[in-house]
Amino acid sequence: MPARAAAGFRFPARRPPLRPASPLPLLAADAFAALLGALALTGTQRRPLIVALLVAASVLLRPRSGRALPGILDELPAVCGRIAVAWLALAALVAAYAPQHALSARALAVGFLLQSAAGCAGRGAVHRRRRAVRLARPRAALVIGPAATAQRVAAAVLRHPRCGVRPVGIVAEQTDGGEGLPVLTTGEEVERAVLQNGVREVLVVHPSVRSRQGPLLRALAESGCAVWEVDADSPSYASLDQLAGFSCRRLETGRRRGGLGKRALDVTVAGTLLLLVGPLLLVCAVVLRRTGGPGVVFRQERVGKDGRPFTLLKLRTHRPVDEHEAATRWSVADEHRMSWFCRFLRRTSLDELLQLWNVFRGDMSLVGPRPERPYFVAEFSQTYPGYAARHRMRTGITGLAQINGLRGDTSIEDRARFDNAYIDNWSLWQDICILLRTAAALVRPTGS
Repeated sequence: MPARAAAGFRFPARRPPLRPASPLPLLAADAFAALLGALALTGTQRRPLIVALLVAASVLLRPRSGRALPGILDELPAVCGRIAVAWLALAALVAAYAPQHALSARALAVGFLLQSAAGCAGRGAVHRRRRAVRLARPRAALVIGPAATAQRVAAAVLRHPRCGVRPVGIVAEQTDGGEGLPVLTTGEEVERAVLQNGVREVLVVHPSVRSRQGPLLRALAESGCAVWEVDADSPSYASLDQLAGFSCRRLETGRRRGGLGKRALDVTVAGTLLLLVGPLLLVCAVVLRRTGGPGVVFRQERVGKDGRPFTLLKLRTHRPVDEHEAATRWSVADEHRMSWFCRFLRRTSLDELLQLWNVFRGDMSLVGPRPERPYFVAEFSQTYPGYAARHRMRTGITGLAQINGLRGDTSIEDRARFDNAYIDNWSLWQDICILLRTAAALVRPTGS
């Protein structure tokens, strides 16, 4: 089976991501129940528009199901309540816009009862079928956390096979010497367990695991596993999802969705800014040419998304001795050979504006981890846990690390932590907030 490296681990690749159960069977059950309830609209009242409105309202107001599959009695209040709202809203619309076809109390009552009975029966049949599939084909799982806590959670899950999860191993830093599932303490043992058992679920049973085992969790998520945080003690957060009586919630540690919206923001903002700052860039280039000679554009190879190299553009503020110095020297922020204008460009970050073209081309994003040279990427990936995982998202001009003061000669470990936190919790609104905070920081420039 093809394999790939991810954060130091090698897991089976090209497995489809583990997704929640399809909503289509429940949608079909709700729609059929709405059609059955519409039989109460007799005579001239049975109009296609009214039936369509009833079906649409019933589908939109359907109760959401979590990981736990409820029974008919569990869903009865939610189903009946939403159906009642749909019928009352339909009656109000008909009375307001077609009073000649106003629904009678009898039609409302019969329709509500028919749809409620059919809806509960249909949803119950879907949940019953899914429970049977879970029981017949449970998903293999690894439990990650302190050995004693992980063994306790695994034993509880094994006592409830209807959960559809079958723990096959414990991932911990050290064994507890007790009985139970095998404890995996090395990367090789984890890889072997994933391959041999076809692991598709990961249960995290302690909050510290997210930070201490971040690279492992991301590698497992990249291989198609669903990662769940399980509250092994008293519930500390509200959750619709349950596993053997434990509250749980799904963690998004793999690649984030929303790439289309992020790319649209990049193209729109970068294109607009290029038009606005074009004259300013031209003036800077002319001054650099007159004060420093030819070669005002600085080109350098950087590592982008998924480790792919690209050519980063900047206004030249320093001329390295040779290519080796350009590729391996960390920072020249205090270089005494800089002219006054070059120091001004670096303090105001105006030399970075050419990277808007990298963003417009798709090499970079406006917001993301800062790209680094291949020499330092190789060095930092071996030294700092989680550094290589930064490249699962397109690199950026600014990012969460930069607005928290991590620019220039600052902690690489802190940068990697902030960058991975940004990726794990990505949202389009977070990008907008980072851009606004970056713009505000330009008023009080500190250099790079």
